Amino acid sequence: MSNPHSIVAIVGRPNVGKSTLFNRLVGRRSAIVEKNPGVTRDRNYGISKYHGYEFIAIDTGGFEPVAETSLIQQMAQQARLAVKEADCVLFVVDAQEGFTPGDSEIFRTLVEAETPLFVVVNKADNPRLEEESLDFYRLGVETIYPISSEHNRGIDGLLEEIDRRIPLKITKKEDSGEEQLQLDVPIAVAVIGKPNAGKSSIVNALLRKERMIVDTISGTTRDPVDSLCNYEDRDFLLVDTAGIRRRGKVSQKIETFSIVSALKSIERADVALLIIDAEEGITEQVMKIAGYANERKKSLLIVMNKWDLVKKDGKTLGQVEEEVYDRLSFISFAPILFVSAKTGQRVTQIFEKILNVHEQYVRRIQTSDLNTILQLIVNQHPPPSKSGRPTKVYYGNQVSVAPPTFVFMTNNPDKTNFAYERYISNQFRYHFGFEGTPLNFIWRKKKSAHSIKSGKRS
Repeated sequence: MSNPHSIVAIVGRPNVGKSTLFNRLVGRRSAIVEKNPGVTRDRNYGISKYHGYEFIAIDTGGFEPVAETSLIQQMAQQARLAVKEADCVLFVVDAQEGFTPGDSEIFRTLVEAETPLFVVVNKADNPRLEEESLDFYRLGVETIYPISSEHNRGIDGLLEEIDRRIPLKITKKEDSGEEQLQLDVPIAVAVIGKPNAGKSSIVNALLRKERMIVDTISGTTRDPVDSLCNYEDRDFLLVDTAGIRRRGKVSQKIETFSIVSALKSIERADVALLIIDAEEGITEQVMKIAGYANERKKSLLIVMNKWDLVKKDGKTLGQVEEEVYDRLSFISFAPILFVSAKTGQRVTQIFEKILNVHEQYVRRIQTSDLNTILQLIVNQHPPPSKSGRPTKVYYGNQVSVAPPTFVFMTNNPDKTNFAYERYISNQFRYHFGFEGTPLNFIWRKKKSAHSIKSGKRS
């Protein structure tokens, strides 16, 4: 995907404040900030619009020169990959801890990459610590940059220096109409599901590279991680959310924040990919997660992962679909894909389905077509009457998209209950499609001619 933004990678030892700096630059609490070292494990991307500078920032897991475990090795690898794709690197060190041999070792590794490198001494919260930061000149650099991410000190000067080496400010394109702007905005896709359902593996398969850390430990992904990609000339923003656990199993603050973060990822998404372990099937927790997305009125796609491992027992895909919808009846509008991230089976169809459901999510029906179908389905099955008086639906209007929202004018909005809304919804899907998207109905009482003339409210 072509991108006018410069890319700035933030690397360093664990717990030097990389995520705090990332959050300061991106302007939202995107990465998890904790005192425990190594909390950020994956690369986390965000678009920074800080004081007139605009660029892509990459937050990385702690860069450990000597890795003892598989997970730490993968974190170090993620940091190295971030350096490879970056236009410049911010090597973050800790003013409060001071110079360490580990800093020197990482610095030598970064110099070999020959990417423009800035030594950023974080946590220089006061003049004394700023003075002690001079100790980092022993790395052999001409300039160091003392900052305090937490207190927003020194960051403007740092970005000014970076902008002299690589352009951080980008030229804005002239707007070419509302439709073109919509095409320029990436489709935001939240990848949700239980821990260890294969969410990161699905994202890796879609990106066709090892973008996420995939480990057999349940809940390896803690942060929501944004990945920009392109398919069929359309941009996508994939958010691999932390797995949502049952409330009873959430005991630590960091796991609680992972749930909140996953829910926020759903909030800012257009499409939710509900990843389900096909071997495990539809559990209560899966139903709960599906409910989160449905309550927030997001378009939905159900992805049954690990399909290659499932014993089929002679069942057709149609029969399995029926079993899934039997458990997830409240999102029966969501299409189902049976895939295997491991073998790549049907993975390419995911992008196609995302495009389809997003198109329905932002679809607008012409008012004349809407009312023709509305009168047809109301005549087939009128709404419940009130005290023997028939309930009339006069006309409807679509007032917004994402999700498609309709206002219906009636003489008795109290009688349009859930069951009748479900009937309207099913009929709308039969006539208009709306695959993968929830529908929102608003019922309003039409003012009578008498009340309008007399100025009374009805």
